[in-house]
Amino acid sequence: MGKEALFQDLIIFELANNHMGDVEHGKKLIRVFGAVAKDFPAFRFALKFQYRELDTFIHPDYQGRMDIKYIKRFSETRLSEKQFQDLKKTAAEQGFLSMCTPFDEVSVDRVVRHEFNFLKIASCSFNDWPLLEKAVKTGLPIVISTAGAELQDIDRVVTFLEHREIRFCLMHCVGSYPTPDNELELNQIDFFKKRYPGVPVGFSTHERPDNFLPVMLATAKGAVILERHVGLPTEKYPLNAYSSSPDQVRAWLAAIVEARAMCGVVDRRRDISPKEAADLRGLQRGAFLRNAVKAGELIRADNIFYAIPCQDNQFRANDISKYLTLTAKCDLPANAALEKSKIDSQNISDKVLKIIRDLCSLIKKANLPLQDKLEFEISHHYGIDKFYETGCAIITCINREYCKKIILVLPGQRNPTHTHIKKEETFHVLYGTAILTLNGIRKTFHAGDLIVIERGVAHDFASDTGTVLEEISTTHFKNDSIYEDSHISPAEQRKTYMTFYSDWITKGV
Repeated sequence: MGKEALFQDLIIFELANNHMGDVEHGKKLIRVFGAVAKDFPAFRFALKFQYRELDTFIHPDYQGRMDIKYIKRFSETRLSEKQFQDLKKTAAEQGFLSMCTPFDEVSVDRVVRHEFNFLKIASCSFNDWPLLEKAVKTGLPIVISTAGAELQDIDRVVTFLEHREIRFCLMHCVGSYPTPDNELELNQIDFFKKRYPGVPVGFSTHERPDNFLPVMLATAKGAVILERHVGLPTEKYPLNAYSSSPDQVRAWLAAIVEARAMCGVVDRRRDISPKEAADLRGLQRGAFLRNAVKAGELIRADNIFYAIPCQDNQFRANDISKYLTLTAKCDLPANAALEKSKIDSQNISDKVLKIIRDLCSLIKKANLPLQDKLEFEISHHYGIDKFYETGCAIITCINREYCKKIILVLPGQRNPTHTHIKKEETFHVLYGTAILTLNGIRKTFHAGDLIVIERGVAHDFASDTGTVLEEISTTHFKNDSIYEDSHISPAEQRKTYMTFYSDWITKGV
């Protein structure tokens, strides 16, 4: 089934916390809305759950705090895993497809274990990279909402999902609950369709439940998925201001077929209101230390956990990526929030992107054919800021008993003097002019030349004009490059690893 067909005519009933922590109420709600869905056979319907592992999602110091809005809401409506499975079974009996929003990594595993048809990423988690990395490994189709996301972040997440061949639908969404008419910005649907050709686009709605015009307009603009919060009002459980009763959903579904155009801004990313940003910040996870660190110590990814509430001036899960390095300015205890004032940080993503662009230009000049997906590393022996003076880039094609790599040296770069204990290698100059020093003897080589470098031979290489070297060797082992300069950092600190995609050469990054 193609991308568009997978999501076409899909209506999502968002259960959220409207089960109220009461399984019987939840089952009754599902049956009532199942009866409504049966009257609209032109659509496919999915019932959506939300999973949070509250014992870790909420910071241990804030467990049970009823004075914090979201902690109170989630704690009061908490269900066990078995109770959620009972609700999901009821949904299946009513003919619903199943969808679930996990807000943490443990919940992603639960989504897989419970065999959901779709995985949803909420707006507050849009660029929560630890969560996204976990989600894409499930292989499930992903529906992802965009409320509050900056355009550059949407570009990066779309590219991230496309490169991993994930089937996904991008949802226009406004994170105000309920959303005023003048903030609906329905032209974002057109904007997304134009900017991301081939990506299905939907609309996740939060307008007043008695306002049916927006869904009509979204349908007219080609939204393939429409999502609505649903609830069953009783004397015990009143509805919130953005959830629809069965009668309202019935009218909402009837209105979809009459869609007309109501539009916001055109051809640019919509503005994000301060209220929306504040609402979303309340749901975003903050970064905390697992174990204490000393002043000057590098904070590693495995020493960070994510939980709510996120404090002011704190790094969020949304800020953390493999391109961000964090160093403590002072001693920090376990469970401490990673406050920006107490952390030295360096984000090298823009520098990496510039380097990749320059390397792609060199590959293009060399007319070098590459397969679609390869292991890639940027070596910056004295730091990323000095990469254009000292360093190189390496593409690993294969590493078995034999090994093949492509080494890219930009104009003016030098790779420092080093030896290999385990590996013997031969360089084949594919493009440009290479300057090699072997055991202190400096020599210039040109395209077509072969240079054999035996084990234990001290060597370095450089280029005045830029060069591409094919390295053929025995198996490559990490930490087998012994550098003459002892100040050069270990491999894990002087290398940035990623996956190289050949379409970067023609599309750019």
